[in-house]
Amino acid sequence: MCRKWRSIIAIIGILMLGLVLPTEAYAHGVNIEYTSNVEIEIIARYDTGTPMAGAQVLVYAPSDLSTPWLTGVCDEEGRFSFAPDTSQPGIWDVKVRLAGHGGIIHIPIGGDATVMDGSGGFSHLQIGLMAACVVWGSVGTALYFSRRRRT
Repeated sequence: MCRKWRSIIAIIGILMLGLVLPTEAYAHGVNIEYTSNVEIEIIARYDTGTPMAGAQVLVYAPSDLSTPWLTGVCDEEGRFSFAPDTSQPGIWDVKVRLAGHGGIIHIPIGGDATVMDGSGGFSHLQIGLMAACVVWGSVGTALYFSRRRRT
């Protein structure tokens, strides 16, 4: 037999032996999972920049503004983190207090949540109507006091 045929038979034999012997197959599949978490971190400091270490934190959900949804304490840097329940969209209130000092912050969570600005949540039409009423009342008062008295 020629050398060429011996090599071919040897290769076929090795391949057949590989099919007969039990081997372990390793798959290269991938499992990818995710969670969508919104984590809020607040940093509480005094006006001087000193952290409010150990300050009490009360978190209120939009569904119940009288009972705290979560309570906690700021760390030594005045930091506090929490993950709000995204199934409750709206304005979340976070109160921070320490030794008689404190404040509150309003955090919008969800698509339709908006923080009220300094206007108290009034629409532009309402603000315009209130301004017109103030002007009308001022003009009326000025005309009343500037009228001549009949004798």
